[in-house]
Amino acid sequence: MSEALFYDTLRQGLWVAVVISLPILTVALAAGLMVGLFQALTSIQEMTLTFVPKLGAIIGVFWITMAFMSETLVALFKDTLVPIIAGG
Repeated sequence: MSEALFYDTLRQGLWVAVVISLPILTVALAAGLMVGLFQALTSIQEMTLTFVPKLGAIIGVFWITMAFMSETLVALFKDTLVPIIAGG
């Protein structure tokens, strides 16, 4: 395996990781900001209030985007990694 092929494969893998994690991280950020704003406006400083809504939002988005994540990973393996492994 040449050095250029190695770095190109690594770059593709990192890009897929970013694309896959982006929906979950975006929803976690939005939920955290909304809960933080709610806590600042109402002066409620309960620790579980920040954890439970964020966890629920993350699980919901993960459930919705699970097919997209699986298809993206399968495409990476089929198009990039399997030919490298099979080719030697």
